[in-house]
Amino acid sequence: MTFPLTSDLLLALAGFAFVTSVSPGPGNFLLLASGANFGFRRTLPLVLGISAGFLTMVFLVGMGLGPLLQRFPAVYGALKIACIAYVLWLAWKIATSSPKLGEAEESAARPFGFFQAALLQWLNPKAWAVALIVTVSYAAPAPGAATADTAASLLLVIFFFALVNLPSISLWAASGMALRRLLNEPRRLRRFNLVMALLLVLSMAPVVLTLSG
Repeated sequence: MTFPLTSDLLLALAGFAFVTSVSPGPGNFLLLASGANFGFRRTLPLVLGISAGFLTMVFLVGMGLGPLLQRFPAVYGALKIACIAYVLWLAWKIATSSPKLGEAEESAARPFGFFQAALLQWLNPKAWAVALIVTVSYAAPAPGAATADTAASLLLVIFFFALVNLPSISLWAASGMALRRLLNEPRRLRRFNLVMALLLVLSMAPVVLTLSG
């Protein structure tokens, strides 16, 4: 292994993973809304998709995609536009969803799935930036390291990041599920979904500002 994780580096990685995973953002707002509307079990594919989408991104950036994005800023700009459009679509889907509180109605409804969640990460320029920080700060290979060593170092970092990331983002889905008792009326659930849609749109403000800048 060309870049072993020392105990100090591992602790720093765990702290960074927790802060970036548990902080508010498009993915976590989506998890909160899904947990409230569908419960924790049916939100699990969304949890796994968000985590897998980001961790796949870390691997791709570490294997050379990061410098490629920096070399072609137009691609990064296109990612921002695509992300904004996709988040607006997700927000519209949440805002216009009909409250389904009955067991039969709820089972017929469809929460966002694994690949939709992964796509949200792959289109999110902020996620790409975080992935770049992870690879540079915690998985940087030694100069002249073999590709296999680089991949092994990345996979080790991804493994430890996932140990923190999955429970952290699951807290949002669990929190949404805990709100289900308070949202036991269609009117309350409709208002909650509107608030979640608004928060999802507002979470894109930093992306919009950097795009206009």
